[in-house]
Amino acid sequence: MLTLQVQDHAKPALFSNMPIPMVAAHQILIHTAACALNFADLLMIRGTYQETPALPFTLGMEVSGNVAAIGSAVTNFKIGDRVAAFSGSGGLAEFCAVDISRCLIISKDLPFETAASALISYGTSHLALTHRAKVKHGDTLLVLGAAGGVGLTAVEIGAALGARVIAVARGQDKLDVCRERGADITIDSSREDMVGIIKALGGVDIVYDPVGGDPFVAALKCCKPEARYLTIGFASGDVPQIKANHLLVKNVDVMGFYWGGYLSFAPKTLTESLTQALKLIVNGTLKPHISEVYDFNKSLEALDHLKARKSIGKLVVRSPKPT
Repeated sequence: MLTLQVQDHAKPALFSNMPIPMVAAHQILIHTAACALNFADLLMIRGTYQETPALPFTLGMEVSGNVAAIGSAVTNFKIGDRVAAFSGSGGLAEFCAVDISRCLIISKDLPFETAASALISYGTSHLALTHRAKVKHGDTLLVLGAAGGVGLTAVEIGAALGARVIAVARGQDKLDVCRERGADITIDSSREDMVGIIKALGGVDIVYDPVGGDPFVAALKCCKPEARYLTIGFASGDVPQIKANHLLVKNVDVMGFYWGGYLSFAPKTLTESLTQALKLIVNGTLKPHISEVYDFNKSLEALDHLKARKSIGKLVVRSPKPT
C-alpha cells in the first residue's frame, strides 16, 4: 500500500510502499477514505512533537473510512462499519490499524471528509471549553488564531454555548469566516490594537490560545479577575514564559490542555465529549469548514499549504487508490 512516511527528521516526508498492517487483538483495520492534516504533522516531520513516533513512521493523525478487519478481542465493531479514529499517526495510507479506544462509529449522514476533519479540532475545542474552562452562557471568550483549524471550532462551539466570542485573526477574509461561524466581535491582529479594544469592552472571562508567543502576553493583559486561560498549543513556535506574580495579582488561572492526553488518563471523558460534538455536526449546529480536499498524490503540496498558514479551516487528503 502507498503511504506518506517520515524516514529522517532532517528531510521532507516521502511516498513509500509498505505492507498492509496486521491488526492486534484490540485493534481494527480501517480502509482509509480521508485523512485530515494538523499542525502537529509538521512538528512530527521535524521530530519536535510531544508524541512523535520512532522513525520511520507514516504521517496522519485523524482518519475516517470503513472497517476492513477486526482484532480477535474486538466485539463492538464489525467489518464494513463507518468509523472515524484519532490514530495519532499512520493515517496517510490506504489502510490504518488503530486501537478501538481511539475509534468511533459514525453516522451515515456524516461524510468521511467531514468526520476526519472534525476529530481533533472539534474534539479539542469541545472538551477544552466544556470540561476544562466550563464556559457558561454570557461569558466573554477570546479566541486567538481564530481562523485556523482549531481556532475556528472554538469560535463556533463558544457561540453555541452562549458565550460572547471575540475572534482574533489576520486579514478581512479570515475575519469574515469567523463572523459567519458565530463571532460577535472580530479583531485584525495585523493592524488593530487587540489589548486596547478588549479592555474597552471590559475584558474577557476565557482565553483560548493555540498560538503562544507575543499574543499570549497580550491576551493575558485582557483577562478579567478569575479568568481562565487555556493554552492549547504554540503555533507561533514560541513557548511563552509565564510570570507567576501576574497570575497572583489578577487571580487568573492558566490551564494546560492537551486533548490527546485524555486517552491515557480519562478516555471516557474524551469519547463522550467527541460523541456530543459529532452529534452537533450531524444536526447542523456545528458546521466544519474544510478549506480544501487534496488527492493523495498532492499530500506534500497540502503540507506546504498548511505550513504557509494559507488555509481557513482544515485541509483533508483523500485516501490513495488501492495498490
